[in-house]
Amino acid sequence: MKARITILGGDGIGPEVVAEGVRCLRTIASRFGHEFELVEADFGGIAIDRHGDPLPQATLEKCLESDAVLLGAIGGPKWSAPNAKLRPEAGLLRLRRELGVYANLRPVKVLGSLVDASPIKPHVLEGVDLVFVRELTGGIYFGEKRREPLHASDLCEYSVAEVERVTRVAARLAQQRRHKLTSIDKSNVLETSRLWREVVERVVRTEFPDVKLDHMLVDAAAMHLIRRPTDFDVLVTENMFGDILTDEASMLSSSLGMLPSASLGDSRRGLYEPIHGSAPDIAGKGIANPYGTIFSVAMLLRHSLGLTNEAEVLELAATRMIEEGVRTPDIALPGARSYSTHEIGDAIISALTH
Repeated sequence: MKARITILGGDGIGPEVVAEGVRCLRTIASRFGHEFELVEADFGGIAIDRHGDPLPQATLEKCLESDAVLLGAIGGPKWSAPNAKLRPEAGLLRLRRELGVYANLRPVKVLGSLVDASPIKPHVLEGVDLVFVRELTGGIYFGEKRREPLHASDLCEYSVAEVERVTRVAARLAQQRRHKLTSIDKSNVLETSRLWREVVERVVRTEFPDVKLDHMLVDAAAMHLIRRPTDFDVLVTENMFGDILTDEASMLSSSLGMLPSASLGDSRRGLYEPIHGSAPDIAGKGIANPYGTIFSVAMLLRHSLGLTNEAEVLELAATRMIEEGVRTPDIALPGARSYSTHEIGDAIISALTH
């Protein structure tokens, strides 16, 4: 098949991990006879420096003309001053909205070979296999913002339609898995959460009667994720809660660098990125973990290109390398050799071609 994919390396370790994802894409294309047109564009802090805009119009147009977008990471101290007029994160929020990707899928599956690399007790991790569905284009991140010398405010808003559509994504996913859906909110305090709970309850009850639904307050969910993570199958929640809880959940799988994500909307075009940040403290050292990006590439193959077999082949190759000990310092076992970002790419490509 033919596909056009926009590559946004971004900032910090973004270009380093994306480079390995691109190598995997090219290898998959060569092995299976596909033609992937890979188009690079500036995005984030580097785009502010070069174009005065975190999301230049030319970059947005390339993304809109693509079948999928692969992103590394954005941001860093250079652009994070409190009085900064332009921030990389503003470009990311705008890109999500322009692409219409309102449902962010973040799978968390604990590999047996990585149990010892997690700070969580091994018996807690056995059998962990869950997926977060985070609403991505609404809530407090997109609400009206005000700043005065002695006062600041951020408005959190949700419409019925926004909650309905992300609930349907999560419920359909639950139907493909263990038919269990947990909705996370703060309905004992927040009016938006009360609306959220009411809408989720109605949609699941009337449209997905085979899905078992339960509700959980976000503070209880944060505790339960560490105490009994195997209780969860699919979790659906609003933008900010999902942002925080998925970073917590990354500790189940050993490292923030391990987790991929897919941001999807009503079309097949999606935005794919690891959930980690730009990690400027290790940028350029060659030790960034590329597995989250490579697993994101597998999600791209599956969800936007419909190449399920190719996605599974890539996932199996990456998983095999992890099991064989090909790991960056963040997940390497004590006393074992650690591998560079590029060496991990080499190992996976070798597994794909032999």
